[in-house]
Amino acid sequence: MALSFGVVATDSGFPVYATVVMSFVAYAASAQFAAVALLAGGGGVAAAVLAAALVNARYVPMGFALGPSLRGSRLRRAVEGQAVVDSAWTMASRGDGTFDRTYLFGHSGIQYVAWVVGTAVGAFLPALDTRALGLDAVFPAFFVALLLSEVRDRRRLAVALLGSALTLLLVPFSPAGVPVLVASTAALIGLRRSRGAA
Repeated sequence: MALSFGVVATDSGFPVYATVVMSFVAYAASAQFAAVALLAGGGGVAAAVLAAALVNARYVPMGFALGPSLRGSRLRRAVEGQAVVDSAWTMASRGDGTFDRTYLFGHSGIQYVAWVVGTAVGAFLPALDTRALGLDAVFPAFFVALLLSEVRDRRRLAVALLGSALTLLLVPFSPAGVPVLVASTAALIGLRRSRGAA
């Protein structure tokens, strides 16, 4: 996926250095793809930043869920929370509402290095054809794999289906990032019901 981002960003007119720096600083695949797509489509910087912020807004409910599993002061937990990315958050989940913080940090750290290095490789090899290599399918396939790993019971399946339905309804006419943000409310509903059942 990082290789794909490097190729797509440079093909869209981003300088190599800007592409690599973006991955080094942002470390947010979906937000980076959204920002690049908007800028490549003629959108302004403000629109790209807003889209990235909307896409990353999913980390708010994820952070609420993770918070009790982190340690120390609010500042320390806020710093530790920077390690949250979709796959690390999902894989660190113990299934009972708690998270393995050591696994979270290890997984996210390895993924961060791979993301930056992969972006650099893709940026320096802009001649690659992302569609011919199937790189354009990596990003959606990655999230489908995460979803399948989470859907283990009826409640989680219902939340996933509700989130999917909200996304499909909003994608045709809403700005980039809005469908993901609205769909995340399904996760909050599922979390509330889960706590109520406990």
